[in-house]
Amino acid sequence: METLLKGMRAVAEPTRLRILMACSRTELTVTDLTQILGQSQPRVSRHLKLLVDARVLDRNREGTWAYYRLSTNGPWNDLTSTLISLIPAHDTVLNNDLERLAAVKRVRAEWATAYFRRNAAQWDRVRSLHVDEAEVERALKAVFVPKKIQNLLDIGTGTGRILEVLGDMVENAVGVDVSHEMLAVARGNLERAGMSNCQVRHGDMYHLPLADQLFDAVTIHLVLHYAEDPAQIIKEAARTLQPGGQMVIVDFAMHSEQELRKEHGHQRLGFGDHEFAIWFKAAGLVSEAPIKLVGTPLTVCLWLASREMVVNK
Repeated sequence: METLLKGMRAVAEPTRLRILMACSRTELTVTDLTQILGQSQPRVSRHLKLLVDARVLDRNREGTWAYYRLSTNGPWNDLTSTLISLIPAHDTVLNNDLERLAAVKRVRAEWATAYFRRNAAQWDRVRSLHVDEAEVERALKAVFVPKKIQNLLDIGTGTGRILEVLGDMVENAVGVDVSHEMLAVARGNLERAGMSNCQVRHGDMYHLPLADQLFDAVTIHLVLHYAEDPAQIIKEAARTLQPGGQMVIVDFAMHSEQELRKEHGHQRLGFGDHEFAIWFKAAGLVSEAPIKLVGTPLTVCLWLASREMVVNK
């Protein structure tokens, strides 16, 4: 009873209800919320603390910033969804909040567009070496089509593209990246795509800020060729995978394009099937047949593995 009352008290206040509405649309910082609500930072911070303590909101630290969004695993998901649906569409205060929220989103989108413009030439050069990205994305979606994915983890999410591709197939998705710039780009892209079920977090792929066995699907898309220790990344990713869950790693087959090492920072010139067989086994996963998308000069492979179901005897 006390737990229920705590949650109800947490949301039963005008400013906190406004925060709830804003954070249901996207993840926001204290600075974002002060602009949207027109209130001081200390006041907003106090309200946020109450909502986090009641597990109505999640707080994810990212460098000197913290991002807030509706809790995805708290006890109040149904309650908060019901409250938000009951807010009158003609409410003047909340409509003004939504207008200012739209302005915050526009700034993020403009920043992301500028970042893409600065780096487009470099990315276009790498894209020209392998099969069309749309073909890779179709193959990735096909892997998951027969399955019902509740929780997806995308490691090294970068621009958030894989979250966009798979977002409409999953209930919830989390993208992790170490680059603050790329996380800003991903947020802008996900907001533009309307992927409210997707979020991004700052984190090191060698030490993920996530508990064991949270996800039933994990993707690592064109990331491992930058890594010094791919085996350790796979082991750490496997730690977050539930029994019966699947891991899909998209990367290049072995090649001899030295330019990618010199000009683009690739640590590895592709991988062989035998390497993944060893790494998956060491991580407690069962290898599946890889999918190969032949290009010139680069072949993109999807290496698949799954965690065995626990059978009670």
